[in-house]
Amino acid sequence: MRGEIEVLQPGLFTSLQDRGRFGFQNFGVPRSGVMDLYSMKICNLILGNPPDTAALEFTFQGPELKFLHDARITLSGGEFMASLDGKAVSRFEVLNIPAGSILKIGPTKNGLRGYMGIKNGFSEEKIMESHSWYEGITPKSRLAKGDFLYFTAVNNEISASHAALKPQMAYLNTDAIVVFAGPEWENVPVELQQEILKQEFTLHQSSNRMAFRVNEKIPNALEQIVTGPVIPGTVQFTPGGDLIILGNDCQTTGGYPRILQVSEKGLQVLSQKIPGKKFRFKLEELI
Repeated sequence: MRGEIEVLQPGLFTSLQDRGRFGFQNFGVPRSGVMDLYSMKICNLILGNPPDTAALEFTFQGPELKFLHDARITLSGGEFMASLDGKAVSRFEVLNIPAGSILKIGPTKNGLRGYMGIKNGFSEEKIMESHSWYEGITPKSRLAKGDFLYFTAVNNEISASHAALKPQMAYLNTDAIVVFAGPEWENVPVELQQEILKQEFTLHQSSNRMAFRVNEKIPNALEQIVTGPVIPGTVQFTPGGDLIILGNDCQTTGGYPRILQVSEKGLQVLSQKIPGKKFRFKLEELI
């Protein structure tokens, strides 16, 4: 039987995301996908789902949802309060949701993004081999009040977790972002390389799923490049001295020097930092 969830309040930038779209970048299609891959996988492992099953992702403020059928869910990601029919519920455990219940997810207290996985996943059509929402590719790019989400209804007699997990969430408080040398890193003078690696950067308030920006500027006299491929985590160095770290919804090509490449774990760390938080790059070698 198909289950339904009514969206009473959408939260901020709430969308359905899985691992993302791979193999379509040559057509100019962004990868998209979940910003904090670890948190999504934890949700699914606890529920007994395949690890890359799509989950709801919200930024800072979670949604308010009315479940019209029984469901089984798990919450994960940054630290936040949530309640089911007014009673507090926790992250990282299976929650049995009776039909008619209302789930409210409050703002994050530590970290920026939160996740809600559901047993058996959401009943959304795959587009280009992914459930990830992206404007222009999928019918919607974020939840709106009055929307409905669909899933395969479950029998809530079983409540035990499918995985005895102790989530490792220390990265919520990590300031070091692991990076590797980008294609144009060797064009950066050694003194400037050292300055970039010593600099403490502050995440700009305009950061989003497309790109992370920083408040600080670094003098840049590098020549621009012929347009080349970029991927999530590419650090672009603009003529104005801005460093732009591309996110999951980024374009597929760019013309700024690609001086660094943020690791997958580093992107996960950045995805949970609220604007105003500080970080440094930690350069490592690819093995």
